[in-house]
Amino acid sequence: MAAVAVAAATTTAANPKLSLLRPHFCPPRHAFYPTTPYLNMHGIRNASTFIQKQRRLLLLPPRAFTLDVPGPLLQDAGATILVVGGAYGLVAGFDYLTQRQIIEQNLSRKLVHILSGLLYMGCWPIFSTSTDARYFAIIAPLLNCTRLLVHGLSLVPNEDLIKSVTREGKPEELLRGPLYYVLMLILSSLLFWRDSPIGVVSLSMMCGGDGIADIMGRRFGLHKIPYNKQKSWAGSISMFLVGFLVSVGMLYYFSKLGYFELDWLKTMERVAMVAIVATLVESLPTKGGLDDNISVPLVSMLTAYLSFGF
Repeated sequence: MAAVAVAAATTTAANPKLSLLRPHFCPPRHAFYPTTPYLNMHGIRNASTFIQKQRRLLLLPPRAFTLDVPGPLLQDAGATILVVGGAYGLVAGFDYLTQRQIIEQNLSRKLVHILSGLLYMGCWPIFSTSTDARYFAIIAPLLNCTRLLVHGLSLVPNEDLIKSVTREGKPEELLRGPLYYVLMLILSSLLFWRDSPIGVVSLSMMCGGDGIADIMGRRFGLHKIPYNKQKSWAGSISMFLVGFLVSVGMLYYFSKLGYFELDWLKTMERVAMVAIVATLVESLPTKGGLDDNISVPLVSMLTAYLSFGF
């Protein structure tokens, strides 16, 4: 083959006409193929076919290759699944600890009270910026609400649920404190969402403040409040401190993510005012009256609204 190539080169050099006619009979090699003296017409035809296929593909609409699913919808659906799974996992985890007698039932109930609402609120940023995102977010508490109604009305028995979230082990208890708690999560999500500090502060006081008040009151509540022997100074002081700290922490969390900007000196003064009012309301005698899961978040919303002006 080398001898043939040398002979062809010698013939071309000796005959200038062949050199002039070469471009007409030997088309230039295509850029998709490497430069080689042995490229034949079969390779050129393959390259031409490849180009035609690429042109046809470019004429196809983009929807031929992608699913017509909006990005925010997919994100919100995934976030909803994550929140629902996390909520049920949290309750199941504390139920397991209670059954193994690792923690007391009352402590387990209050820890679920504290963590479930705060974790739910902490998951708000994983939802999209769509205006419909809050409706996806409330699916988790709505499912829990439906569950409480079904078992609270004794339509379907569930002894494990009743033992884990009630004080006296009665089904109708599910229709009071636990149900009010879930309804406040839904209300705050719909009215304020993550765009206002009002909802953040009210849920922080209900979950963190009111939840810790019961725990500390049961353990260190020797000195009772004069106007309510069912409440203690230890519980009220703990509610104020923890409610204040949790509220400030959650506000900082959402402000760092860019949902709102705050003057922190004024913010701490306003949060302190909300914590004082909520603690006072929680300490009042409520036998036969409003449940703390309604009174604390509602008065926190009102006080925060008047303080923050949002």
